[in-house]
Amino acid sequence: MCIQDRDKMLESYVTPLLMSYVNKYIKNLKPSDLQLSLWGGDVVLSKLDLKLDVLEQELKLPFTFMSGHIHELRIHVPWTKLGSEPVVITINTMECILKLKDGAQDDHESGSSSTSRSVSDSSKAVAKPRRLQQAAPSDPDLPPGYVQSLIRRVVNNVNIVVNNLILKYVEDDIVLSVNITSAECYTVDDIWERAFMDITAPELVLRKVINFSDCTVCLDKRNASGKIEFYQDPLLYKCSFRTRLHFTYDNINSKIPSVIKIQTMVESLKLSITDQQLPMFIRILELIIALYYGEIGGHKEGEGEEGSSHVREAGAIIPGMDVDMESHGTSQYSSPDLYMLSEEADQGWVSWAWSFVPAIVGAEEESEESLYQQRETGGIPNNPQQHTPKDPIVSIGFYCTKASVTFKLTETQSESSYYSPQKVKSREVLCLEQEGITIEVLMMGEPFFDCQIGFVGCRALCLKGIMGVRDFEENMHRHEEDAVFFSCGDSLSSKGMTYLTNSLFDYRSPENNGVRAEFILDAANHKETYTEIAGMQRFGAFYMDYLYTMENSSSKGSQDFSVVSMEEIVPTVQETSIKRLVVGPLDVRLHSSAVHRILKMITCAMDHEYEPYCKPQREVVEESHGPATPEEISNLEEFIPTRLTCLTLLQVSVTVSMAEFNLLHTLMPVIMGCKTAAGPVYIPVFQPVRPLPSVQFQVERVNVEHSVPMYAPQLVSTVSSLSQPSDNLLHHCYAHLYLKVFGFQAGLTCQDSTGGFLPLIPIIPSFSTALYGKLIQMPSCWSKRSSVPTTECIFELPHFTVQATRAQTVLLQAICQSWTHSVASGAPLTLSESLLNEVYKAPGVKSPGPSPTLEGSVQNLELKFCSRATVKCASGTVGAVKVCARTPGSGEGVKEKLVPLIQGPSDTKELHMSRWLNEIRKPESLLAPDLLAFSVQVPQQGDDCRNSGGVLLVSVQGIAVNVDPVFCTWLLYQPHKGSSRQQQQAPGSVPLAKRREDEVSVGSTPLAKQPSNQASDYASSPVKTKTVTVGAAVMLCVPA
Repeated sequence: MCIQDRDKMLESYVTPLLMSYVNKYIKNLKPSDLQLSLWGGDVVLSKLDLKLDVLEQELKLPFTFMSGHIHELRIHVPWTKLGSEPVVITINTMECILKLKDGAQDDHESGSSSTSRSVSDSSKAVAKPRRLQQAAPSDPDLPPGYVQSLIRRVVNNVNIVVNNLILKYVEDDIVLSVNITSAECYTVDDIWERAFMDITAPELVLRKVINFSDCTVCLDKRNASGKIEFYQDPLLYKCSFRTRLHFTYDNINSKIPSVIKIQTMVESLKLSITDQQLPMFIRILELIIALYYGEIGGHKEGEGEEGSSHVREAGAIIPGMDVDMESHGTSQYSSPDLYMLSEEADQGWVSWAWSFVPAIVGAEEESEESLYQQRETGGIPNNPQQHTPKDPIVSIGFYCTKASVTFKLTETQSESSYYSPQKVKSREVLCLEQEGITIEVLMMGEPFFDCQIGFVGCRALCLKGIMGVRDFEENMHRHEEDAVFFSCGDSLSSKGMTYLTNSLFDYRSPENNGVRAEFILDAANHKETYTEIAGMQRFGAFYMDYLYTMENSSSKGSQDFSVVSMEEIVPTVQETSIKRLVVGPLDVRLHSSAVHRILKMITCAMDHEYEPYCKPQREVVEESHGPATPEEISNLEEFIPTRLTCLTLLQVSVTVSMAEFNLLHTLMPVIMGCKTAAGPVYIPVFQPVRPLPSVQFQVERVNVEHSVPMYAPQLVSTVSSLSQPSDNLLHHCYAHLYLKVFGFQAGLTCQDSTGGFLPLIPIIPSFSTALYGKLIQMPSCWSKRSSVPTTECIFELPHFTVQATRAQTVLLQAICQSWTHSVASGAPLTLSESLLNEVYKAPGVKSPGPSPTLEGSVQNLELKFCSRATVKCASGTVGAVKVCARTPGSGEGVKEKLVPLIQGPSDTKELHMSRWLNEIRKPESLLAPDLLAFSVQVPQQGDDCRNSGGVLLVSVQGIAVNVDPVFCTWLLYQPHKGSSRQQQQAPGSVPLAKRREDEVSVGSTPLAKQPSNQASDYASSPVKTKTVTVGAAVMLCVPA
């Protein structure tokens, strides 16, 4: 074949291919002019209008295009070098404006079954031509041999360049605009450099790169006339990122890749949100969530006359997610007709994206038309060996090295000219920084879906000032440790680049070393590989793993649904959904600067009048379609799909400092729903207080597990109709919650001048506890089953102790009052220096008069609560209670003494004898009865006249109470007279501060003479002197 004949043949195939795409989406084109221009090698089209109806029909989004324009379209075809140079398609300035479809928010709540059927019929009529039309331009009758191979090379190396892409979305007063200066897609070689490549054996790989330059996202508010009065700071300003695409084929003639990897890398992502943008930003997030769950814009093609309540709209559900499977109707609850009906339904915009995966690489599967015809007619293929082709493995990833979100407060400034627009001045107050962000999605059709999200490090810090208090201005010279109030995980310098592991941006990944990657698509292997420990080792701050699998029970272990016989119209599938979240070492410091900034963000987020996208619907009791068959009950007994969510917190520390300034009285009314603004407030000059008393809470580990049935309405409707359901079926009709806390402790600490904290002074020593609760699903279905509990709770506390001196309790009271008692000037309370010295004793320094420590403990506490339709019950046991006073030793041979005040259970037979107080009482045996046991039953008002009456049962063992003078010594403590630490005072507020100081110094007790803390004061202690004990101590007992 000569070169001229080859070029003519290429023109005869390439020209219609390009023309079909251009003519499909652009209005008012003359094919003859376009064809003549293409034959010349270059075509330039200006001022083009897009076919908006075609775009809406193709995308199937709940949005409508208000306008769509292309300023200039250039197509360059190097006819003489098609085998070595790419075809270049350039779009200069493309602008599209979208809005939410009218009535899209009501689609989820309105519509009759007849309308749904008509829409379903029309959708099936439209869907088939759409698929055929889709295959037409990308799958022409190609000639065999060399020309076909050359055309495939041309298609695989097409370069697409878009300059100045503008997308706008408008809703209510929101205007969201995205502007990308430049975007280019081209083919690359094995080292990701631009090249002219082809799919060759044995690698069978095609690589592409998409570079995005200067992406800017703006979020502004428009007025009633549709105009923007003043422009906000961009959410994202000139951000550049790159995307790598990696396609792996099984053989050289494959038209669909077996593995598709699309991963994006961003070096720096800086977001900026003002107080006026925050409500609009949350509104956009709510829109995304509503689309995700199909609450708006849902397509009801799958709803039949009887299936409107069984088949959920999946207009915006990602394929493979468990909620998406609800649209298919499970074999355990739905009829075969519903299953087939939902299978024929259009699955919405993301399912549309999934069906177009082959179009990304420029090919369409030939057998799709025959498969679609089989689905339409319900026929069985002639060849029994023929089955649906296997879904490709799709891996999508997003990676970001460093990201930050800055929250700003704005002030409007007017220009000198009346007609000039207003300007907004912003002030940074809060910044959230993340390092090493990873978002990875792995899916294979509907049987397998996995999403993993991780952060290497995260921290939040205060900036500038808040509410007029200039606490972090540059002239304050504050330490960075003072500004950081939230930190979690590690830094990239210490962790390394683990967040890029096995990505296309990792030079050690299999794809970058010529090796085909292996994927774990089995639930059991996935759980063994991606454990909490593995997630924390890779990231460190946060790790989330969401796994959804769907297995065919008839061939369990195989996820290939193509082997299911066509005669098995309703295959029995087993679905699992597991979400695991792990938060690494977490340190939260709540001081005045942090709390006021967080609450200010909350008040700004609540400052809107947007209506919710989907209003909560009333629970509707479905009428049973007949008793469940034994086969259905057997299937339920074997497996019931559930959603399991597990949350783990590791090494959590929360520090609440004394308020350095307190203006909460201006924020809390707004948060509580009062729109009235507070009056003018005097803002004091901020001065940092050091040392700063604080309360610190530490937890070694927190485990939370929550499980809920995946299809609660269908399951409850079936089980509640049974006369005697099994315990297993009843168990799955509840939502279960397990909470386990390990190593919880609390105490006092103090922040010094360097920003560090002193060692913890324990107030509540380390303890562990557990809580379990369950709540019945669809309570209205169980109204006639009084024997079925609707709510159950169990709380267990093996051991709990509180210990504190009177000085420590006074300081705790002062810290609480600094937050709860807000004053108009914002100035906090003042503290006595002697009080701080008494609480925070320096090591090795002897105190002139050590005060006793009061210690109380509770053992084996267990509480239970149960609620039914006719009665509410509560019961509990307390194993033992002990309160004692610990008198410190003087160091001169006087040892620490322990004075019992309350003790139970106790043998009170010899309580009146003095030797009882001095005997060493061993702990009670584990078999000993509990100190307190009670049961309460309260009947509920109802139509049933057979309600049982109220019941109260209480059992109390012996309790000994010793009122000792050491308790009075602890109670009447006063700090020594001395200088006070002036934290912050406004001019003219000295009397108020003085009055507050007097109140704090004495606590809640009246003024009394300061008792000395010498050893002789404890002479009346029962441990010290027997004779004085009987006369001075008052003993009360409750006989066993």
